[in-house]
Amino acid sequence: MPRYKPVDRSPRFLPVVLEEQIQPGTFEFALDHLVDNELDLSGLDAKFRNDETGATAYDPRGMLKIVLLGYSRGLISSRSIERACRDNVVFMAISGDQAPAYTSIARFMRELGPEIHPLFTQVLLVCDEIGLIGREMFAIDEVKLPSNASKERSGTHAELAHKAQRYEKATQKILEAHREQDEGKAEPTLATRLRRQGMGLVTSGSWWHNRAMKIAIELNQSQAERLQTIAASLGVDVQELAQAAVADLVSAGADDFEAAASRVLLKNRELYRRLA
Repeated sequence: MPRYKPVDRSPRFLPVVLEEQIQPGTFEFALDHLVDNELDLSGLDAKFRNDETGATAYDPRGMLKIVLLGYSRGLISSRSIERACRDNVVFMAISGDQAPAYTSIARFMRELGPEIHPLFTQVLLVCDEIGLIGREMFAIDEVKLPSNASKERSGTHAELAHKAQRYEKATQKILEAHREQDEGKAEPTLATRLRRQGMGLVTSGSWWHNRAMKIAIELNQSQAERLQTIAASLGVDVQELAQAAVADLVSAGADDFEAAASRVLLKNRELYRRLA
């Protein structure tokens, strides 16, 4: 009988240097630098009155970072951002391993939303200019960011002002979607609407690239035509629609995700049985 090296999954302590998880050239690195060094957050600081008495508060800089990082990953509810702060090492690093409860995140957004809006827009504009806003980022239902500046004619005040205006509208939609998610008033998500319309997504392969997973999706002709029709009705291209659906699905509740995964596995078992 062949002998193999043992597989050991027992608990262990692994050293993690949080500062090294925020790598140069990434959105989180730019976000961390901009919030700490470039943005004027005096308006947020002025909201707190606990200099001498009262409990200590979460630094609004850290809260702003985890919220905007969450948005960049398609997370638009306080509960999903709370989970990311517990489970994702990049969120742990950028928050200083504080892991605020979802109620604290929701209160931060509810009370400081008007101040956050212009700051969010500034972050997006700067990150766009240095090429950090890509197709995989901010895949949020019904939110379409302007294309990267390197792909557009840019340089005049009118063109830059137009881009800023479009970003302001996008940030407003994202902030409204976050508030609706926290208040339980959100419309059915994009992934849910696709599932209701019978859009089964079967993955044929995946690979890792720049710490993100890219998935190749195969659709039959009728599914592809349906996807194109829905994309046209929403005013987005097919790739953006598929990315938004997958991002929305994996950020949904565990029960919804497991149910969807079970349906995919069942379809695959049926396919294998027919091919056998």
